[in-house]
Amino acid sequence: MALSIEDIQQLYEQHGGIAYSGEPVTQLEHALQSGLLAEQAGADEAMVAAAFLHDLGHLLNLQGHSPTVQGIDDQHQYFALPFLRRILPESVLEPIRLHVDAKRCLCAIDADYLGKLSADSVRSLRLQGGVFSADEAKVFLDKPYAKDAILLRHWDDSAKVASLPTPRLSHYIGVVSSVAERFAQQRASA
Repeated sequence: MALSIEDIQQLYEQHGGIAYSGEPVTQLEHALQSGLLAEQAGADEAMVAAAFLHDLGHLLNLQGHSPTVQGIDDQHQYFALPFLRRILPESVLEPIRLHVDAKRCLCAIDADYLGKLSADSVRSLRLQGGVFSADEAKVFLDKPYAKDAILLRHWDDSAKVASLPTPRLSHYIGVVSSVAERFAQQRASA
C-alpha cells in the first residue's frame, strides 16, 4: 500500500505531537526543523523532502515516545520506504534508508562525532549495530547517496531545538508534493 500526500499530512497531524525520543521537540518539530536545515543549506527539493520525511517510520511504527529506553530498535529508516516507494524517487528514499548507517559511519570517521550525540542517539546507536569498523565505513562511503545521507544525518542531529520557528507543515507537504509530481511525470514519460 502506498501513502498519498494527504496520508503523510494526516500522520503528522495525528501523531506529530509525540515526543521525539527524549529530546526537547516533538516528532513534527523535528521533521520541520530538519526540512528547514536542509533548505538553509541550499539543498534541492528531493533532499528537503528526505530531511522532512526521514523519521516518518516512527509515525507508522508507533513504539512510544522513546523506544530505545525499552531496548527497541524500531528500524524506522526502513519502515516507511514501502509506503513511499510508489510516490517518491530514490533521491528521497535512499538518504532516508541510509541515515542511520550514516550515524554509524560518522562515529567511525569523525573522532568528535560520537561525543556530540544525544543520550537517545547513543542508545539507538547500540541497538542499530554500533560504530562501523573502518572497512564498513569505507563500504558505506562508496554507496550511492552516502554523501546525501551524511548531510541528512547532520541536519537530523541538529534538529532538536525547543521552540525554534520553522515554516508550517503545509510548506513541507508542498515540497513533498512537488517532488512526487515530478516523479510521477518522469515515470509516465519513461
